[in-house]
Formats: sequence, structure tokens, C-alpha cells
Amino acid sequence: MTASRRKHFIKTFGCQMNVYDSGRMADALAAEGYEPAERPEEADLVILNTCHIREKAAEKVYSEVGRLRALKEARRRAGGEMLIGVVGCVAQAEGEEIVRRAPAVDLVIGPQSYHRLPELLRASRAGAVVETEFPVEDKFDHLPAAAPARLRSAGPTAFLTVQEGCDKFCTFCVVPYTRGAEVSRPVAAILEEARRLVAAGVREITLLGQNVNAYRGQAADGAEWGLARLIEALAGLSGLERIRYTTSHPRDMDAALIAAHRDIPALMPYLHLPVQSGSDRILALMNRKHRRDDYFAIVEQLRAARPDIALSGDFIVGFPGESDRDFEDTMDLVRRIGYAQAYSFKYSPRPGTPAAGLEDQVPEAVKVERLAALQAELDRGQARFNAATVGRRLAVLIEKPGRKPGQMIGRSPYLQSVVVEADPGRRGEIVETLIRSAGPNSLIGDIIAGGEGKEHRAMEAIS
Repeated sequence: MTASRRKHFIKTFGCQMNVYDSGRMADALAAEGYEPAERPEEADLVILNTCHIREKAAEKVYSEVGRLRALKEARRRAGGEMLIGVVGCVAQAEGEEIVRRAPAVDLVIGPQSYHRLPELLRASRAGAVVETEFPVEDKFDHLPAAAPARLRSAGPTAFLTVQEGCDKFCTFCVVPYTRGAEVSRPVAAILEEARRLVAAGVREITLLGQNVNAYRGQAADGAEWGLARLIEALAGLSGLERIRYTTSHPRDMDAALIAAHRDIPALMPYLHLPVQSGSDRILALMNRKHRRDDYFAIVEQLRAARPDIALSGDFIVGFPGESDRDFEDTMDLVRRIGYAQAYSFKYSPRPGTPAAGLEDQVPEAVKVERLAALQAELDRGQARFNAATVGRRLAVLIEKPGRKPGQMIGRSPYLQSVVVEADPGRRGEIVETLIRSAGPNSLIGDIIAGGEGKEHRAMEAIS
């Protein structure tokens, strides 16, 4: 098989940043003559881009490798070759242990070294390669430009990593150990990548970072820009209609960023702002370095700046030492905030994190009960928010075909999925849409004839 016809298959686990990373790995492989495969069975190289946040993440990777090992052996018997790579946060955390437990794996690469994928791939032919050091060089400086064909095929929305790593050291979290310290990309590099995305037809960009609102990037004149200033510059790009960012930390919601929600129409009125717990005692044990009242104050300022803003969040139940009173404090915070959407998880110990060694671990049955109660409350809040959009006009960005012929699916400013009747040729358009019904996970609307769908501020808050 010639180099130009080699194929790769990348399976992505976890967060949006891993989705972005997988795309950039595909760009690096394209420069080496690799094309994407539809299925792992067709690939000469299979990469598992892993996430270490959730419970039993490593075991799921070993299980996946076990399935790939059979494909690799079948390929070998047929006289061919299949290489297997494990990259990302599980690779960073497990390192040599992956090769020891799964000899079928040819290379293990941490999330800060995937720019070296081509050379490490070549080296793996002489034996398994493990690269989990945090390199001195910035990987973004060594990656090829995104392939235009990949960008065009991705559609009207795109992720763009602007910041990596975290310095907060929450006691439950592995990110500082797998992604390293907070690092921000230079302003010029971000703007150039955004221009390429817009030229390929992207109309909405989501800025990514483990702690994205800690962004402190260097501009061409040496000045340091915060996230608000970066958003302002991006909003000036012709053709870029919408900007989002995730994931944020309450400690980094500064006045400039709050004002950006008021002053920049392209910045969507939807913010993912995890709090994790509504109990001050648990927040202290988590090392969140903010109190519940601090969170309430930030939300109050955001809603004063942008009355129609909607909030999303993350919650952990059953953190070590969490009492019934602590859990009720979380339920109280949820009711008072009124989330448009939120995610809840049972606490599970991550090896190497401080919380894993805490005493007073909460029984599994209690965690299950609390998770069910919290998720039910979050679901009620989401249903109320969705119902409040019925009868309103929202600007909807058409993204992809729906399940039925003649249907298209788009996104509202609040990141809701909206089903409309539309021709596939309208993909990438922002259309004014009258919402006529709301379900648990999506809205149904009618495109208003002649409505250009330019983003406009709601006349009143949705609550």
C-alpha cells in the first residue's frame, strides 16, 4: 500500500478539547500521507484519544485496545499492518503501564506531545514508544495548518483551543497532572486560525480551555490580553457571527469578561460556569477557593450585564464527607440559580489526586440516591427553560440534517437543539425561527420567511 493511501481512524473520548486535538492530529497525519478511514477495520493506524476525568477511564481504554488487538492480529495474518496509538490524558497518567498491560499498543503519547506524532509513529516501528514528558516547545508552533478539506467538511461550527492546563488544583481533578500548568496561545496564532476557519465556512467558534477564562495571551506588541479582549478582536472578523467559550472557573470571571457579555453581540448569551457544590464546607474540601455567595454574586453581575443570559454548570455529588446538609445546600443553589442545562456526576476517586485519600468516603448507595435527586431537579429546570422559549423568535444556526427527510437541526443562541423544516442548502445560515414546541432535549420551530436571523438581544430574559 502506498504512503498516499495509508488510512487512520481516530476515536475520541471526553471533552471538546479532545475533539479539537483529534482534528489537529488528523492534520499532522495528512501531511504524512494519511487519509481518514470510516471504520477501524479499514485503518493502518488507529488512535484512541483518551479522557481521564470519569470513573474507570483507564479500564475502558484497555477494553477498547483488546478489541483492536484482534483486528491487528487479523491484519497481520493477511500480510498487512495496523498500528495502535493511545494518546491524551489516560496516556499521560498511565504511561509505560499501558504498554506493559497491552503489548498490542505501539505508541503512547501525552496531550502535550501530539505535534510529534509523525516522528513518534516512525520510531514505533522499532518498538513501542512512550512520550509523556511535558515538552519545552509549544506544540501549536509545530503543527501544520488545518487541512482546508477537513475544515470545510466540519460544518458551520468549530472548536478552537486558546488555553490549556490548569493551576487551580481542585482536589478531585487530574487535569493539572495530565495537561500541566496553564498556558495561553499567542493572540496572533489564534486570530490566524480563526480566519482560516471562517474562510472555510465556519460561522460560530467555541473557544476552548481547561480553564479558558484564565486566558492570558501575548499580543504582537508584547501586551497581555485577557479573554475579553481576545473575544472583542474575534468579533471583528468578517463572517464570524457567533462566539462561545468553555470551560470557565468562577475565580476568573473578571469585570472585563462580564462586560463583554453586555457589549459584544457576537458573544452568545450562554455560559458554562461550573460550581461543583453548593456547600461552602465541600467547596473548601474541593479547594475551589470560592464560596457559594461568590458564585451568586458573579451570576448576579452577569444577569445585570446580559439579562437574557442562560447558565450551565457541573456538579459532583457524594464528595468525601458530604453530609445531607451539604447536599441540600447544593439543591438550594440549583433552585436559586435556575440552570438552562447542567451536568451531574457521582464522585469517583482519581488516583493521585488529594481527594482520593480523604476519609469519610460516601457510600455508593447514598451517591446514587443523591445523583438521582439532583438530576431530577436539573431536568425540571431545563424543561422550564425550554418551555419559556415557546412563542419566541430565536436566531438559529442551521448545522446538519435531521432524522426525517426535509428536516434540519440548528442551534439557538442558548445552545438548544432546534428542529426546523428546511432545505439542506441552508446549512450554515442563521435564520429567524419561531419556536412552537419544546421537548426535554430539543425545540421545534418554523423559519420565518424573510427573517435573516441576525443575532439580536432578547427583549426580556428567559427564565
